[in-house]
Amino acid sequence: MSRQNTRLDTKKVNSELLTLTYGALVSQMLRDFENVEDVNKQLERIGYNMGMRLIEDFLSRTNSPRCLDMRETADKIQLAFRMYLNVQPTISNWAASGDEFSLIFDSNPLTEFVELPQDYQQLRYSSIICGCIRGALEMVQLEVQCWFTQDQLKGDASTEIRVKFVRRLEDAVPAGED
Repeated sequence: MSRQNTRLDTKKVNSELLTLTYGALVSQMLRDFENVEDVNKQLERIGYNMGMRLIEDFLSRTNSPRCLDMRETADKIQLAFRMYLNVQPTISNWAASGDEFSLIFDSNPLTEFVELPQDYQQLRYSSIICGCIRGALEMVQLEVQCWFTQDQLKGDASTEIRVKFVRRLEDAVPAGED
């Protein structure tokens, strides 16, 4: 008997594992919390904490210098999505001032096997992504606002995340550590 060559695409397996694990997390949170708004806040907070840690890994892997403007920042965010989620969003809809842009996803890897019940239309299922972007950028002294303007789970043709620069944060030294 010969063994058939059954090679698995590890990126696909990892992506599906992430999708299913994340779905289980959101499902459990919906059971644990009283209302959907609390779940939305918790998902965003989890993403924020993840972003604060992921930025260190990203910077060490890419040896990226400090971004000088939001266009460079958008390119780095796009690279991070390709590295960590194996998707490449399109960067578009730049504001005239150059401080705001959109990330447009043809497919959201977190929602691959998800159907949103009618009772949970207020759930921002993928808000962990916005939190992650905010947390990562805050660690490199950029305060941004981040929100979904379109979501495929809610019937839109694509998923769009809007990122807006708020201000550059000052390097702060903790009290007593001069």
